[in-house]
Amino acid sequence: MRRRQLLALALAGAMVTSAAACGDSPNANKKSGQAATVLNIGMPNGPQAENNNPFLTTSAAASLGYRWQIYEPLMMWNPVKPAEPFKPWLATKAEWSSDYKTVKVTVRDDATWSDGQKVTAEDVAFTYNLVKKFPALNDQGVPYTDATASGNEVTISMASPQFVNQQKVLWRVPIVPKHLWEKIADPASDPVKQPVGSGPYTLKSFTPASMTLSVRDSGYWQDAPKVKELRYTSYTDNSAQTTALANGESEWSFVFIPNYQTVFVAKDQENHKMWAPPVLGIHGLYLNTTKKPFDDPTLRKAMNMVIDRADIFTTAEAGYFHPEVKSVTGLPSPAGDSFIAPEYKGQEHKVDVEGAKALLTGAGYQLDGNTLKDRSGKPVTIKLTDPAGWSDYQTSLEIVKGNLAKIGIAATIDKANQDAWFRNVEQGNFEGTFRWTESGATPYDIYRTIMDGRVLKPIGTASPAGNFGRFQSKEATDALVSYANATDDATRTTAMATLQKIFVEQMPMIPVGADNIGGAYSTKNWTGWPDDSNPYGALQPTQPNAVDVVLHLEPANG
Repeated sequence: MRRRQLLALALAGAMVTSAAACGDSPNANKKSGQAATVLNIGMPNGPQAENNNPFLTTSAAASLGYRWQIYEPLMMWNPVKPAEPFKPWLATKAEWSSDYKTVKVTVRDDATWSDGQKVTAEDVAFTYNLVKKFPALNDQGVPYTDATASGNEVTISMASPQFVNQQKVLWRVPIVPKHLWEKIADPASDPVKQPVGSGPYTLKSFTPASMTLSVRDSGYWQDAPKVKELRYTSYTDNSAQTTALANGESEWSFVFIPNYQTVFVAKDQENHKMWAPPVLGIHGLYLNTTKKPFDDPTLRKAMNMVIDRADIFTTAEAGYFHPEVKSVTGLPSPAGDSFIAPEYKGQEHKVDVEGAKALLTGAGYQLDGNTLKDRSGKPVTIKLTDPAGWSDYQTSLEIVKGNLAKIGIAATIDKANQDAWFRNVEQGNFEGTFRWTESGATPYDIYRTIMDGRVLKPIGTASPAGNFGRFQSKEATDALVSYANATDDATRTTAMATLQKIFVEQMPMIPVGADNIGGAYSTKNWTGWPDDSNPYGALQPTQPNAVDVVLHLEPANG
């Protein structure tokens, strides 16, 4: 959700500003022939209040991503290849109990805080108990019950099995120093003006439009990064961010760039790159299954058969931003390939207008000229809605409108107010809308967002956790519970196959594209970025992997 909200902020803006207004020249990298020392990072998030609290998703540190250069998680996880083992980070080892209610981590003994004090197991236990005590710090919603330290080990306990949330526990929690944070009266609101972390950087300066981080002189537990200074700029909107990328003022960002080949890549064909790897989260057309005739799986399947995912990917998503989902299961490739049930391997979605017509007429629908009539003889119409400022989604809806017309469904498009749209979708006051799912280490989060009966709410009552289409299936809910609580792979495999079968046969949501966790970047000054040849982590600068990316970078002419 966070990625889409940031994109919304970018698309809503209209004023283009220059990075030169932000103070020091962001091109102060090097004289000709000298190795680079500075990396310029940007996000299209507008002016920032001075807030470096690593737990608050609204802080500048989270919005721009620099919290992960100052603070670090216990383990590093690769969302591009979610089935890979976690990589040790502040913890050298993590051992889960068979029921996934506890995890014992071994804290490395060679890490220090940027103020020189040693990182200890007590710091780690304190951090997780802090997150438990203050729900506002627990943005992942993990039900922590306790964290206890013994020697260099910490046992973290949860109220329920966390097999599906391992990355939320080990990868999404920034570890903080007890000796400083125990003195903070209200950690849920403190702006942490002078952050002290275990990461390779410290905060040097802050303005509403730019923040500079300096590499630590000593004490970092692994080899110091080659990048001596990180300069973050918060551009007014996506146009300003794109301009900065195109002219070289910004070297790394996550921003939607329409026609990116022309406006960005072509400005420096050799160095300007884009990488948008799919992750285990998708977006597509949610249908309100409480409204007739969309309560009929046959109609939903026919609609899926005519929606042109490739056209949406190419036209609305600029051929990169939401990689096309081809599998009939709704799982993106390659992140979801290993989870696809044997009966669906190799089965891909294909546009089949005539097949959709035959399916409908065989089920009692009538095609009267260019009008599809349901079994009661009423014309089938649908109102499609998304926020007016989300240009990729608005274009997607236009394509869907044309696709549905081929089987006689008349669609109208509502360009909604963003706040009203969020409210209406969560309350079930819509007929059709493009929206995303949550993502995670397994497809559980995708199917949970779409089909979980545990969060099912009546129309008019908000359901922010998912099941926006009010899909009712006890079998799906039971399979989700089984998957989450399983202690063996065989049980999980069976539950996942059940979820895919329900999804394919009942089509509670029409999948179109994958979420991505990539970015735009330049190799002019720095090399070593993740890409298809070396997908070692997410490229999005606001993710925990950002520190790993920076540690991989080498001066281009060093």
